[in-house]
Amino acid sequence: MKNKFLTVLGVIFFSSQIIAQKTNETSAAIEYNKYSDNMSMMMMGAGDPEIGKKAIEKAKGYIDLAAENETTKESPKTLFYKGEIYTGYLMAFGTDSVFMAANGENYLNIGLESYKKSLTISTKYKEDIENSINQKKGLFSMGINMLYDQGKFAETAEAYEMQVKLSDGMNQIDTLSMFNSGVCYEKANDHLNAARMYSLCAKTGYKAPSIYNIISASYRKAGKNEEAKAIVAEGRKKYPTDRELLLELVNINIGAGDAAGAEAALNEAIMADPKNKLLYYTIGTIYIDLKQNEKAETALNKSLEIDPNYADAQYQLGAHLVTWAANTQAAASQLKLNDPNYDKMLQEADATFKRALIPLEKFITTSPNDKDVLTILYQLHRNLGNTEKSAEYKKRVDAL
Repeated sequence: MKNKFLTVLGVIFFSSQIIAQKTNETSAAIEYNKYSDNMSMMMMGAGDPEIGKKAIEKAKGYIDLAAENETTKESPKTLFYKGEIYTGYLMAFGTDSVFMAANGENYLNIGLESYKKSLTISTKYKEDIENSINQKKGLFSMGINMLYDQGKFAETAEAYEMQVKLSDGMNQIDTLSMFNSGVCYEKANDHLNAARMYSLCAKTGYKAPSIYNIISASYRKAGKNEEAKAIVAEGRKKYPTDRELLLELVNINIGAGDAAGAEAALNEAIMADPKNKLLYYTIGTIYIDLKQNEKAETALNKSLEIDPNYADAQYQLGAHLVTWAANTQAAASQLKLNDPNYDKMLQEADATFKRALIPLEKFITTSPNDKDVLTILYQLHRNLGNTEKSAEYKKRVDAL
């Protein structure tokens, strides 16, 4: 009889414990709702911040008890309200710099982890969590705009990072805030944090492949060339023929005073894919940017060896040669009177102009109505004394 009574007594005691903890859940919800109602009133110019602080402090006391007890700590409701209350503290005590410095980040992380855990266990509070977080993000966004307008870019970057964390609390990725945080860190000359935020963007594929260049540039500004090289290498594994990534790798080496490294980067790309016309075309355009005219011509001709009808390479080679020849003429005109190099440079310019005719006339056979190229051909033949050809192209230009 005694044993049965003890068993019944144990059940009664255990049940009372569950009821007590459920009461803690409910009491936490009631106090949080008081805080929330007060916040809404404050937004309309009424309410009292002290009432709100007292309510959320009571709510935290109740929810901490519920979160410590075995019967309720895994409850979706407890976890939801723990998320609400701990993130609510950031709003209630946002003006208390001492509290925020000591506890702000920790409370945010606890609250967001509670939200995420609630969603993992059950979707019962999914809509409530999303609505609450979106409301908080909306409030923070007003502060973000104000900080940015005041030129407080470091603080703006941190606020955008807060938006990212809030979205993560409802298992969503806020790539726009990630990127904006990077931009603001960059404006604040905090290039390592800029690279960190941009790297998060890269993991989601946001703004790829250009995001890899942006990360690399941030590392370069921070004096971290090895990290810059590593992120470009990561990007090139996914986008091996991207011109900007290859150019960034060249720029890293040039910025480090490593001309041989820049050359090696280009040669490495060629060795990896020697039959890729696009790669030779890309390398040719990079050599143009680097003012290495002969190498640019060689690379573009190699692209045309692989595909003689590659229109982009035809146009780029012709345009490069015309610009090169024109620059040679201009340089000759700056020489002193009777300089022996004058005639030589003019001859070189004419020879380069003649080489330009070959790819451009091939280009115009497949794009007969390209007015810009027809105009260049008309002017080229005129300058070279080919009057019949010049008149022919002039007529075609006029017809267009």
